[in-house]
Amino acid sequence: MDQIIPEINIPVGKPIELFVLAVKRAAIRCKIVSTGQPIIFRKVRNEVEGEILTVIPSKVWRFQKTHYMTGEIQSKRIDIPALQLKPLALKEMWVWDPKEEYWGEPDDPLDMYFKPIIDYGPRKAYEMEQIIPFEDPENFDSDPILEAADFYNCGNYKEAFKIMQKILTADLRCLDAHAHLGNWEFNSTNEAHERTIDKAKRHYEVGVKMGELSFDKKFNDVLLWGCINNRPYFRCLHGYGLSLWRLGQSEEARKVFEKMLWLNPPDNQGIRFLLTDIDASKTWYECNC
Repeated sequence: MDQIIPEINIPVGKPIELFVLAVKRAAIRCKIVSTGQPIIFRKVRNEVEGEILTVIPSKVWRFQKTHYMTGEIQSKRIDIPALQLKPLALKEMWVWDPKEEYWGEPDDPLDMYFKPIIDYGPRKAYEMEQIIPFEDPENFDSDPILEAADFYNCGNYKEAFKIMQKILTADLRCLDAHAHLGNWEFNSTNEAHERTIDKAKRHYEVGVKMGELSFDKKFNDVLLWGCINNRPYFRCLHGYGLSLWRLGQSEEARKVFEKMLWLNPPDNQGIRFLLTDIDASKTWYECNC
């Protein structure tokens, strides 16, 4: 007979799905996918916030008001729709017309990337809602993301990650937190550390797919960089594409970068230059080391 933990009804030895809210040094703050109940999973193996873990519990207990679990992770995946989060809102701004943009001098070799975008014609421009928990809208200096970045840049990594954990526990839809966590992993080494870069990729991927809850695959309008609240989504896309390229998945990276050009044709992040490097069969390491 399965051992049942009465307070939360978890059978030991049978798989259960948890989604990750905050990864700490020795434990992961999670919620049970089926019920939304909080629980602390006492094991850390390179997980990232926003992933879903399939766990075989070996022990479940309660201490004071908190439930804990140990066990073996069978698998993990990124499945943002399964989290049943409210999509970030899209606000219609204006109609973007390629005829109003400057596209460089005639016969520019980079024209090949923009010609289909120009030929497609005008499209609606949208701005994505940005979520930053604990931000004070009346105080421009109140930005927990920048505060965490300042701590990180000063070498106080513990405090930086603590702030990010607090933010994502409050609301997983903070795309800028996922982008920064990805950046910290991605920039931690110039070597070919696949495990580190894969972790960075998964941080970015969570942010990308979180943003994509707001539109379906047929979405073909624009999310311009000039609309400030779109930038966290683009940071996640950019990091995701760079991670794929760095891991040797050039064709997958190309698709991400092409998508970025279609979403933001003014190309404030210089994506066209990354595409020329990929088309020249260059690796990330050849271009960045």
